[in-house]
Amino acid sequence: MAKESGFKKTVNFIFSKLFKINDSAQKIALGAGLGVFSGLIPGSGPVAAIFLAFIFRANRAAALFGSLLTNTWLSLVTFVLAIKAGSVILKMDWRQVQQKAQVLAQDFAWPKFFKLSFFEVLLPVVTGYLVIGLVLGVFSYLITLLIIRRNLHGSKTIHL
Repeated sequence: MAKESGFKKTVNFIFSKLFKINDSAQKIALGAGLGVFSGLIPGSGPVAAIFLAFIFRANRAAALFGSLLTNTWLSLVTFVLAIKAGSVILKMDWRQVQQKAQVLAQDFAWPKFFKLSFFEVLLPVVTGYLVIGLVLGVFSYLITLLIIRRNLHGSKTIHL
């Protein structure tokens, strides 16, 4: 038998811990979906994931895991996508929104923050993050539910 790589071992460990939670498949999947959703929105992360899991009676461990996974890796990637998606939805030029967001980020100061209109920068970015978060959250819910159900009908451990 070939020796298992460190990455593969880590992934198997995470999956086994996540899917051996003593909860229904729907609650675990809902927790993961809520975690991914809240993890994508900057500044919310794990606290929002646990709060949402509590409100929706979802699995808090799965929510925390989903939040940490996306908060760490996808927030920077989705920033430009959020600007573009929010701008398209609100019928704005995404390049102008991105430029104003960059000006704000490069030399942040509260007076400059208040000079930029909420509608010019924050609304398109928040709208984009909400849309992307909802799409990825639903996708995460469905994938997690599929994996759990396959695992329940198959072997008791997940092998990657």
